[in-house]
Formats: sequence, C-alpha cells, structure tokens
Amino acid sequence: MKLILKVLLTAIAVVILAYILPGVAVDGYVSAIIVAVVLGILRLIVKPVLVILTLPVTILTLGLFLLIINACIILMADYFVSGFAVSNIWWALLFSLLLSFLQSILFSMLDEKK
Repeated sequence: MKLILKVLLTAIAVVILAYILPGVAVDGYVSAIIVAVVLGILRLIVKPVLVILTLPVTILTLGLFLLIINACIILMADYFVSGFAVSNIWWALLFSLLLSFLQSILFSMLDEKK
C-alpha cells in the first residue's frame, strides 16, 4: 500500500513540475502515473549500473556527476513514455532536482502520518 502511495505522490509531483516548468510536459494524470512507475524502475535497474560505470568521474567531481546521471534517467523516461516530454538535458536536470525536493517533502509527510 505504501508503494502505491509513493507512486501516486510522485505522479502528483510530476504533474506539478510539468505545470511549473516550461521545458517539461505531461499529457495527463495517467501519463504522470506511468512516468512515476518508469522512473522507479529506471532508478532501480539502470541507475546503479550507470553509477558503477561512471565511478571515476563521480569521484573526480565529488559526486556532482550524479546530477547528470539523474538527468539522463529523466531523459530515458522521456524516451519510454509517449505522454511525457522534456526539452533538453538542462530542463531534465532542473526537473530532477525539483522532483527530488518535492518527493522528500511529500514522503516525509507520508511517514509522519504513521
């Protein structure tokens, strides 16, 4: 049940950010839910592989390269979900940062209600 709530909260955050950011677009709530699921799967499977492959660069940049990896994950979700569009890597980077911020707020509110 908690996983479904987290997916729905992420979908709400995607809709909010798509409304705010001009370089990001989502067609509707169903597309936002699909984006949330795809992002979860990509973060689970692809992100660890990318982190391991780019470990030297990540160490040299003191972890800042992880922001680029997150932006690439967003662009991959753009590729896989037809109702979701991100203009370029800069919008993906900003979207990734704001999505992480919103998720931390929403998930902390979810944990407080226990």
